[in-house]
Amino acid sequence: MDLPVTFWILLISSLVLCVPAVQAAKCPQECFCDQIQLTVTCVNKNLTQVPPAVDEITVKLDLRGNDIQELPTGAFMHTPYLTHLSLQRCNIHKVKEGAFRGLGRLVFLNLANNNIDILYQICRVSPCWPLQRMVYPSFMCYLLTFIIIIIVLIPALFFSASRLPEVTRLDLSYNPMTYLGEEAVSMPKLTHLFLDHMSLQDLVNTAVSKSPNLIHLDISNNQLRVIQPFTEGSPKLFIQTHFHSVRRGKCKVEVLVSSTFPLPTCLQAETHHSSCENRGHTKVPRGFSASTRLLDLRGNNFHYIPSNSFPGVAQVVSLHLQRCKIVDVEGGAFSGMKGLIYLYLSENELTSLSPDAFKGLPKLTYLHLEKNRFTSFPKGVFKLVPSLLALHLENNSITKLEPGIMTGAEGLRALYLTGNAIVHVSPRALYQANDLDMLHLGGNKLKEVPTEALSKAGNLRDLRLSGNSIRWIGSNAFKPLGRSLKELYLNNMGLEKMSQSALAGLGPGLRSLFLEGNQLEEVPDFHPLTALEVINLADNPLMCDCPLLPLRMWIEKVNLKVRATCANPPELRGRRVKDVHGFKACPGGESLPSAPAVTSKSRGSIRSTASSFMLGEKP
Repeated sequence: MDLPVTFWILLISSLVLCVPAVQAAKCPQECFCDQIQLTVTCVNKNLTQVPPAVDEITVKLDLRGNDIQELPTGAFMHTPYLTHLSLQRCNIHKVKEGAFRGLGRLVFLNLANNNIDILYQICRVSPCWPLQRMVYPSFMCYLLTFIIIIIVLIPALFFSASRLPEVTRLDLSYNPMTYLGEEAVSMPKLTHLFLDHMSLQDLVNTAVSKSPNLIHLDISNNQLRVIQPFTEGSPKLFIQTHFHSVRRGKCKVEVLVSSTFPLPTCLQAETHHSSCENRGHTKVPRGFSASTRLLDLRGNNFHYIPSNSFPGVAQVVSLHLQRCKIVDVEGGAFSGMKGLIYLYLSENELTSLSPDAFKGLPKLTYLHLEKNRFTSFPKGVFKLVPSLLALHLENNSITKLEPGIMTGAEGLRALYLTGNAIVHVSPRALYQANDLDMLHLGGNKLKEVPTEALSKAGNLRDLRLSGNSIRWIGSNAFKPLGRSLKELYLNNMGLEKMSQSALAGLGPGLRSLFLEGNQLEEVPDFHPLTALEVINLADNPLMCDCPLLPLRMWIEKVNLKVRATCANPPELRGRRVKDVHGFKACPGGESLPSAPAVTSKSRGSIRSTASSFMLGEKP
């Protein structure tokens, strides 16, 4: 039921009068926030509640692996623009009524692997929610609220209203739920529901009757003996009912529903979403509603996208063409799609692109070309997309970055090239990349840090070189990024040696440094890195003798968890560098704390090393 406009005017007025405004912080301290993708990641941070300081405009919130236990009413009211919410493995026991209130844009909700044993109608309005939530500090506010309830709200309580109207995918698997009651899942746009690996013993045949667009229901690996035919359900529903043995021997399951139903060629929902996913089409279908905003065509067999393939859909914001076996996109293929922001061409067979492939896309911001067959960077095709901010080219076969690849994409903020075969980066490859914020070059075949090329990207904040075969990093390798660099990934490269001035110039700006999985026996001086928040030195064969004293002294001064263990000498193998008190015997180590008790063997080893060090001999 649509509530009268009068109600909303009165309600908003009461909130303005009675509730003080609260301004959210930009990013929770424990989380990683991507301002380009509008995502917040707080995975495995031991959080006990939903962080309140998440930026209001966040669209994806990942809270996996925390200890939240209970989701209170209105837990996400401060993030009304969320489209994706991940809450797996959070030890959630209770989801209170109205926990997801305000998430009108949410399309993906994952609550798998928790301890939820009762599923309330979390997608419906509770008859008592206005009385529970409207708490005001004065008599006038109470009176105003009472008038609103009497005049407008009480008649509306006899009607259900969707709390998560946009959700299309809900995952509740691996929760200890035993019963699913009448209309328990009431989501008008839900298409995929996962209830597998639970403890279901009874499933009411009207449990999903208020989810008319459901096409996939997984109830496998439960304790159900009989599944009654669903009433008022979707005529296109596919029910997955593969059962294994339950705790007390094998249980014969009688399935009283048809497992498959014919699917329509294309689905067009009232939500402005149109889908022709995995339909075997060889040509782009026509005739979509002019109000379509998300068009999903993934998993078809188009091979070729000719010009003007999408007439009449100027309002489409997100176009999905993944896994369509596309080998060619003709110039002007997307003409007329003036509102397109997200374009997904991932997992196809593209080797090149027409210079006019993206003609007519003035608002295109995020372009996904990962997992294609590019052997060279498709430069020159971005001059017609002035709004492009993020370009994904991961997992192609690009071998080098030539001069001028950024032509036409001078405003690019994020360039993802992980998993290619790049052996060389031209000194002028990043010319005019003044706005580049993130550069991911991990998993390529570089032999050295492309310092000269990086000098043309002086505002780079996030640089990833992980997984390249860089064995040596010389002096001032990252100095051109001294003013801007915040995140530096140098892990799993087989790195054997770093100059003592390899990190020169980074100073107080660098916040995260990843050096794990290398072959370092010594490390450069970290003392200038005064703003460092995260450092990882795990899985390096560190030589715990006097040349490593600067690291030991630095560990003593910083309030950081430094994952650094000794590999040599043999008697110290496996010991944390922080726990090796024998460094006190090295010249300059006198200020280190003394060991509670040092064995003669360890003392002799360190002092012997110290003597060699003072004599200038090789330890």
